[in-house]
Amino acid sequence: MNIHEYQAKELLAKFGVPVPKGKVAFSAQEARAAAEGLGGPIWVVKSQIHAGGRGKGTFKESPESGGGVRVVKSIDEVASNFDNMLNKTLVTHQNAPEGSVVRCLYIEDGSDIKKEYYLSLVVDRATSGVTIIASSEGGMDIEKVAEETPDKIVTVHIDPATGLHGFHLRKVAFGIGLEAAQIKKLGKVLQGVYDAFVATDASQIEINPLAEVGPDGDIIALDAKFNFDDNALFRHKDIEELRDEHEEDPFERRAAEHELSYVKMDGTIGCMVNGAGLAMATMDIIKLKGAEPANFLDVGGGATKERVTEAFKIILSDPSVEGILVNIFGGIMRCDVIAEGVIAAAKDVELSIPLVVRLEGTNVEKGKELLASSGLAIVPADNLEDAAEKIVAEVQNKNAA
Repeated sequence: MNIHEYQAKELLAKFGVPVPKGKVAFSAQEARAAAEGLGGPIWVVKSQIHAGGRGKGTFKESPESGGGVRVVKSIDEVASNFDNMLNKTLVTHQNAPEGSVVRCLYIEDGSDIKKEYYLSLVVDRATSGVTIIASSEGGMDIEKVAEETPDKIVTVHIDPATGLHGFHLRKVAFGIGLEAAQIKKLGKVLQGVYDAFVATDASQIEINPLAEVGPDGDIIALDAKFNFDDNALFRHKDIEELRDEHEEDPFERRAAEHELSYVKMDGTIGCMVNGAGLAMATMDIIKLKGAEPANFLDVGGGATKERVTEAFKIILSDPSVEGILVNIFGGIMRCDVIAEGVIAAAKDVELSIPLVVRLEGTNVEKGKELLASSGLAIVPADNLEDAAEKIVAEVQNKNAA
């Protein structure tokens, strides 16, 4: 789960991380009041969407008007820019080509920036711990820094059993070129970010840029992004309430309501599989056979007939889907339950696109019997390769007809 910048900064502030003063606004009147309260003389008007690159983004309705982050020098400019940005579609390199509608903006105090850095904490599966990634090159895509100047990236691993220590801080500080006088200031930021990371069950916190500002060289978070572990949200109802459903894919949101793992993709072959590994293998072989998967969908090992039916309906509700491949290996998940769900959903939505089903495992014969006697135009497959070949051929034949 992701949250907006203003929400991320509110969280960081609770853990002692210095952030600029700011206030979210949903109307021009609120924007003007926020700017008056901050005092100026410089303000930053920031579009709030779940995508990076907002400053370099463009609005579909007015590409020439400027990006999604604007520095202004009067309260009137705050209000006029707010009106130009609210309810407009902002396109960035992370959400292209469709973009995201800006439904609120963050009005923030301008900062006298001396130097920009990059800082993030991520869950590191390789070390089973937390990894700090930092760079002296802030304010730009870290992927570009990694590609062009990898020597400017510092990586520090933290054992969660022992936590953050002074030597971690010094390695980060010296690695990004901080002066000795600034190390203590970085320490406050780094400790606060680490505490927030652990306390909120975050999977990533990114601050880009982390900035040195003002005459005293204070270190503050000029931007902030959180990504939370969805499996831990039951422990954080306050964080779950920060969810902005407008920023989430409607198919993925609907799937989550039924405890289904679903990710929308750009292809035309819908996939329903049990098990993440098998789902990825299914997508790979679809690509190998010349087509593209429309989704990742794992119904899980203990799916019910009702959940399978809903999964099937979610796939079919995507207008880009031209055919469906069901690939089930029944261990805990019984093949007859899958068959019952597929039949129920296909009849309910009056299926009109090709459907290929490959079943193997527990109650496989019963599942195949149910499919064969359903009266539906279901194409059976003997194995995964056979299934992929058949669904690609069926879709091609239907499109050619």
